Amino acid sequence: MKVTVERATLLKSLGHVHRVVERRTTIPILSNVLLKGVAGQLSLKATDLDLEVTETLPADVEIEGATTVPAHVIYDIVRKLPDGAQVSLETTGDGTQMLIRAGRSRFNLQALPESDFPDLAAGDLPHRFSLPGIELKRLIDKSQFAISTEETRYYLNGIFIHTIEAAPGATVLRAVATDGHRLARVDVPAPPGSVGMPGVILPRKAVAEIQKLLDGLEADITVELSPAKVRLTIGAVILTSKLIDGTFPDYQRVIPAGNDKELVVDRDVFSAAVDRVSTISSERGRAVKLALSDGRMVLSVTNPDSGSATEELEVDYDAASLDIGFNARYLLDITSQLDGDTALFKLADAGSPTLVQDREGAAALYVLMPMRV
Repeated sequence: MKVTVERATLLKSLGHVHRVVERRTTIPILSNVLLKGVAGQLSLKATDLDLEVTETLPADVEIEGATTVPAHVIYDIVRKLPDGAQVSLETTGDGTQMLIRAGRSRFNLQALPESDFPDLAAGDLPHRFSLPGIELKRLIDKSQFAISTEETRYYLNGIFIHTIEAAPGATVLRAVATDGHRLARVDVPAPPGSVGMPGVILPRKAVAEIQKLLDGLEADITVELSPAKVRLTIGAVILTSKLIDGTFPDYQRVIPAGNDKELVVDRDVFSAAVDRVSTISSERGRAVKLALSDGRMVLSVTNPDSGSATEELEVDYDAASLDIGFNARYLLDITSQLDGDTALFKLADAGSPTLVQDREGAAALYVLMPMRV
């Protein structure tokens, strides 16, 4: 194989694929990126056996061929080369080494044969649809913070994506994530072809990679699905991931329907006040108490080790007085996802889940479990 490619183009592609590669792996080939030069194109592929990313870029292919080299090493080499450099990639000898040349720089890397490289992308993915990248990014951005990190409840270690009839004649593509303390539910209009797709749980690592690949992308992306795998085509990048093999819990049961106490508060003013008073809270508990009465809210934190803090806000609230506590970090996570200037809280009592959204009927809805304070 002998291929020449522009440094900036190669670096961008390596940046996309090398993130998939685990720093520590017991299988040597999984530390490598597969480079394949064919018909004026160089394709790069990396995998950890659960997630695979492939990207194709234009290149001057003098001799067609393929090999694999350490992913993090080649990424660091290309990153440190000067801007505008032309990078030559050439297998030498019996294919056990790759020579990288740029200007006066020379690097020889150990290579492993293409035949050893695993292929995750095989298999039939019967459900296929397209949607704007900006809509998928919205689904992920506004729900991923609620993904559980508790490995024992592995079925919560991702985002549940499915279609559902949210109202008569209105089908939506919905993303749900929960860690048992808070829940995020986000809807976008269901794209043509998505109705009837299996409900799937997208793993945390795939979610993080998709989020990065969608950054600043407004073009449509293609989604292909089976009950076990998903493949997304995002521009020149193809991401294939195994799905979490488990049943997502019935999230509808934890979304309260009878919360009759409504609180409307300026989102930014509220967030800043929570952030200030929580400075006093213990790192473990982080509980902030909200004392609600007619037209006012008093936020307070008491920490036996460091002191106490209170702050009073004017709010829109005319229901019965209520004292309720929440984890300050969770409150800030949720309010940072809201799009509008105000936050609408629907409360029941000090021990029941609270609903948070921009406004009545908003496409994003959050549920937060209270804390004892």
